[in-house]
Amino acid sequence: MKNFSYFAPTEIIFGWGCLKEIGGLAARYGKRALVVTGHSSPAGAALYGRVREYLANAGVEAAHFDGVIPNPTTGVVSAGADMARRSGAELVIGLGGGSSMDTAKAIAVEASHPGSAWDYLHYTSGPTEKTLPIIAVGTTAGTGSQATPCAVITNSAKKDKSAIWHKNIFPKLALVDPELTVSMPKDVSAQTGFDAFCHNFEAYLSVNSNPLTDTLALDALGIIIRALPEVLADGGSREARSQMAWADTVGGMVIASAGVTLPHGLGMQIGGHCPQVTHGQSLAVFYPEFTRYTWSRAKEKFAALGRIFNPALIAEDDAAAAEKSCEAMDGFLKKIGLWIDFKSLKVTKDEIRAIADCGQVLGDYKNNPRLASIDEMYEMLLRCYERN
Repeated sequence: MKNFSYFAPTEIIFGWGCLKEIGGLAARYGKRALVVTGHSSPAGAALYGRVREYLANAGVEAAHFDGVIPNPTTGVVSAGADMARRSGAELVIGLGGGSSMDTAKAIAVEASHPGSAWDYLHYTSGPTEKTLPIIAVGTTAGTGSQATPCAVITNSAKKDKSAIWHKNIFPKLALVDPELTVSMPKDVSAQTGFDAFCHNFEAYLSVNSNPLTDTLALDALGIIIRALPEVLADGGSREARSQMAWADTVGGMVIASAGVTLPHGLGMQIGGHCPQVTHGQSLAVFYPEFTRYTWSRAKEKFAALGRIFNPALIAEDDAAAAEKSCEAMDGFLKKIGLWIDFKSLKVTKDEIRAIADCGQVLGDYKNNPRLASIDEMYEMLLRCYERN
């Protein structure tokens, strides 16, 4: 066994209906909170109203920043940080999907440090312990942001999507209430659910994996393969929603240690260049090529995935099961409605060239069992332009 370390400092409160505990939990960290959400829909406004009431009952005053957008930008973060400073926020609560939680993390950095959040990206020394305490409350089941030291942000002027990655932005508390995911539309459930799948599989596949992350990730993969189709068939299923919320949280825990691989590095570039493409879509469009490029360099692990998809592959040797896992992966994407291509996502071939040229900006590709060159990335991406 290789040497490894594992650090997961986030306190996790998990359970159907546990949102009602947020007031007392938040009061541990201060009396003035900035609650960070997307633009309020009627359902979102009602949820924020509940949170504000729970906070008020515990003596916590709430200011509300509702400027979060998909693929949150540096401008959005700066607006939120300005509100945090003006309101005297002592803690930041991210309420929503991954974009809201990531924006909350970045706001917690910018509101407590000189410059902007962009100055504290993964290749810098990162933010200090002055970062405001963060509470993450997810309303989707896919990003895992409630359990990671990562905040993804986009610099629109540079067409650059990057991330802060530092232990000081681990949420102090993750409140995981599966009931909050019931209102997710079917397409959002599919896209975020596939993101959770990718987090777990890529952490399992990563050259930085370890026995602990392997065990957690394999269990979560089995859950997702069973539960995600159930969620898409019956969005109100309490058990399936709970299973997905747990698998999502595990995904955050394992990537916090083992990281992600080639699809996430390229997916970040797809989102940075083509903001109309959601993160889940950016992964799904590339996965058929990724699996075929990588399986031969990680036969045992691809074979394990193949056998989760199809237990009959237990009778096959690792090489055969690994190769057949690629077709099983295709079938899963079709089953969850994510058999897509760049053409349907309105991504041009010129944009594909630009995405590939930035494919090594982030270091995720180095975690892949097979290292891809820029030219290989371009060839794979181009094959994703149109598929049957």
